[in-house]
Amino acid sequence: MSTEENNNQRNQGQNNESELPQSDALEAAPIAEGVESDVMQELVKLQEELVAAKDQSLRTQAEMQNLRRRSERDVENAHKYALEKFIGELLPVVDNLERALQAVDQNNEELKAFTEGVELTLKSFQDVLVRYKVEAVEPKGQPFDPELHQAMSMLEMPEEAPNTVIDVFQKGYTLNGRLVRPAMVVVAKAVSS
Repeated sequence: MSTEENNNQRNQGQNNESELPQSDALEAAPIAEGVESDVMQELVKLQEELVAAKDQSLRTQAEMQNLRRRSERDVENAHKYALEKFIGELLPVVDNLERALQAVDQNNEELKAFTEGVELTLKSFQDVLVRYKVEAVEPKGQPFDPELHQAMSMLEMPEEAPNTVIDVFQKGYTLNGRLVRPAMVVVAKAVSS
């Protein structure tokens, strides 16, 4: 073979080789675009899942914080009002001691020691109640408040303003501001014409 033929064959081979990658590149371009499109779709999908996961995480954290606050408030209320039932059971004892003092003749010297004993016992009870934040509701002369008072009767009283408490049958009590027992009262009503 001559040198020229060898050169021609080599040139043809080079031309074929250079053409081959170009045709592969043309075929690879749609494949690359398809892969790139799939990758982009997958990336968008993963970003949406990430946003949803972050949102769910924030919601869960907020819910846990609300649950923690609610639990703390429930525990605080349990401590604050744990004695409510016990206090309710002791109030009739205080009432009876007050009635005993009202029934005793204060001028009778023979009952002076008895009266002093009942007064000291009542004072001890009242001191304990104050120590545990139990306050008496004594509404005489105040406007009627249905949240603190229970009206037992109404009387026409021309000298009193309507809806004013004019008498108290039984004192009411609150524990840390919460009503344990309403005051039983007589309320003035407007004089009918």
